[in-house]
Amino acid sequence: MYENEDSGPARYDLLVVGSANADLVIGVDRRPAPGETVLGSDLAVHPGGKGANQAVAAARLGARTALLARVGDDAHGRLLLESQRSAGVDTTGVLVGGAPTGVALITVDPTGDNSIVVSPGANARLTPQDIRAAGPLLSAARVVSVQLEIPLDTVVETARVLPAGTRLVLNPSPPAPLPAEVLAACDPLVVNEHEARFILGQDAGTTPESWARALTALGPRSVVITLGAGGALAADTRTGDCVRVPSPEVDAVDTTGAGDAFTAALAWRLGLGEALPVATALAVRVGAAAVTREGAQASFPTAEEVGAL
Repeated sequence: MYENEDSGPARYDLLVVGSANADLVIGVDRRPAPGETVLGSDLAVHPGGKGANQAVAAARLGARTALLARVGDDAHGRLLLESQRSAGVDTTGVLVGGAPTGVALITVDPTGDNSIVVSPGANARLTPQDIRAAGPLLSAARVVSVQLEIPLDTVVETARVLPAGTRLVLNPSPPAPLPAEVLAACDPLVVNEHEARFILGQDAGTTPESWARALTALGPRSVVITLGAGGALAADTRTGDCVRVPSPEVDAVDTTGAGDAFTAALAWRLGLGEALPVATALAVRVGAAAVTREGAQASFPTAEEVGAL
């Protein structure tokens, strides 16, 4: 059943279709090598998942946001729903039950870099039928953002039933082979270096500009490549632009969720009609602000905090 069946759809700046996980986080002096055990900090439990993260990040910035996801009827599911509501996200599209809530096991080293293993749980039960049943939500959104922590056939169905005039933003994380019809619907495809190289394989080239050219040749209308402390690169097939956007210098504490904050900000601003390089510049600042705090959703900035960078 839907978590809140009585709420009618409003007009959303952003609908996020994706995962909702409980993040189980341990700080370590260094990540273990194969076969090695290391001691870590006390376990911390945070609301996470790429879909839930993007929804909270967008809502905290001021976007009218909804989430289409599935959680378990358990304590982790209740944690995630409370986090969404506290941020102002519409949870009409959150389905409850079918499997335990997804869990992400995260280790974070002193530089802020992380390693993540995800148990999908209820995320793996978000089906194409769920997407078709949520037609009013999709019709009410300017932009729909998806990731790959839900089944690929569910992502394909999202692209297939996307209403005319609604923009699709895809972050293919964790990376997987993408059907041509999904790539053709992306506007933009948002990737980091690892994801770009996975998609392109031997044809990746050596520079972000070469990755962007090769990726757009696969069908996306636009591509954004995140470059960590180096900012991002935005390429748009309609204008022919391929623009580097620098990042402000910040002291990184924890990179968990920074890419989700970036993508959410980008999708929101594109839905408001901003040009791709302009929206990317704001997204870079949001991602930079997110790495200055620990955790995923807890680290996401407000618009005022982004302006202070």
